Amino acid sequence: MKLPDIAALSAQLQQQLRLSSPPPSGLAFCGPILDVGPTLLRAHLPGVALGELCQMTSPDMLAEVVGIEQQTALLSPFASSAGLRCGQWVSPLGHAHRIRVGADLLGRVLDGLGMPMDGGPQLTGHWRELDYPPPDPLTRQPVQQVLTTGIRAIDGVLTCGEGQRIGIFAAAGVGKSSLLSMLCAGCSADITVLALIGERGREVREFLEQVLTPDIRRRTVVVVATSDRPALERQKGIYTATTVAEYFRERGLKVLLMADSLTRYARAAREIGLAAGELPVMGSFPASVFAALPRLLERAGHSERGSITAFYTVLVEGDDMNEPVADEVRSLLDGHIVLSRQLAGAGHYPAIDIAASVSRVMPQIASARHQALAQKLRHMQACYQEIELLVRVGEYQEGQDLQADEALQRYPAICAFLQQESSLLSCKTDTAELTHTLAQLAQVLG
Repeated sequence: MKLPDIAALSAQLQQQLRLSSPPPSGLAFCGPILDVGPTLLRAHLPGVALGELCQMTSPDMLAEVVGIEQQTALLSPFASSAGLRCGQWVSPLGHAHRIRVGADLLGRVLDGLGMPMDGGPQLTGHWRELDYPPPDPLTRQPVQQVLTTGIRAIDGVLTCGEGQRIGIFAAAGVGKSSLLSMLCAGCSADITVLALIGERGREVREFLEQVLTPDIRRRTVVVVATSDRPALERQKGIYTATTVAEYFRERGLKVLLMADSLTRYARAAREIGLAAGELPVMGSFPASVFAALPRLLERAGHSERGSITAFYTVLVEGDDMNEPVADEVRSLLDGHIVLSRQLAGAGHYPAIDIAASVSRVMPQIASARHQALAQKLRHMQACYQEIELLVRVGEYQEGQDLQADEALQRYPAICAFLQQESSLLSCKTDTAELTHTLAQLAQVLG
């Protein structure tokens, strides 16, 4: 006679006890937690919707439904799961995650979930869900106006426009944060929304205290989800920043959205997806990451009322521009700025690799003279790079190639034009700044 499986019977009895124990008073619909993990919880919640917000008590915590297996909901908690236990009751709230948006956001620092973390008063605006559709492509306005940044290398050769979406691709330690600080100080925008996702806490405080002057701070909203925060908060941080930017765009304002970084957002989404049982399909990332990226990035840009110009940093692993996240993001954006480790090592800042970078809207917004000057600078750089080795070893002979001779002569002036200290950002108006940059570029190229 076969003996019963004591362990299996015990597990079944424990589950029945959980399901039959009375729920806390005041909760119309709730279910018990079945399993607790560091990233994922399982709860018996028949009828719950994907993306719905749920609440737990003792400790008081929120979680989001990230998957459903028949009558079992997979929940990703908004905070550490320490202290949670099986049998604890979970109650769906009937709506997805939402934040308060309003004019009182200006000058504030929010966490990745949209809650104030600067010790200021509670927000009083109206509720807005994070999952918001992008503008209709048939009513979306084209990029027509130049957005000056005060950075010569960008304004002169990689000209950006209002409503453009640009990626900043770089390995660690080559000046992404420095370039973002220059953009934050120099861009001609009404409102700036800054998302710091997965950053070190030390860097966040330095950015807030050293880069954001009182004047910039008054028109800036900062969203922070440091590297130690739960995966769901790091994932939600960029949606929170995008939702805030959309609110101000609907008021007819020019908004500058900067997110550092998309890679850390993708890693947080990967952590949640793999914990929910998704299979990796490309570079250890599940398919849900690549499905979410276009939905997120399409939310920036022009609407019928205002614009969101977005700069997204992408952390390139091992200087590999073809790694999955970098390759996918590059195909979705309207341009990319590549930072070079070699230039950074030589003290050339901002370390923008002009040859590897492109602004896809520049032909539509720049004048013919401007485009001709930018093209000539690119050509001079390419000519110099072809003869650089010969110059360094002393084997180059002048007079055999007139274009190479000109490139060699103008290269020091070109490097000086492309380099710029953050303290030398211009405070001119858009038109005056662009005119001044073009005059400098014309002088460099003769």
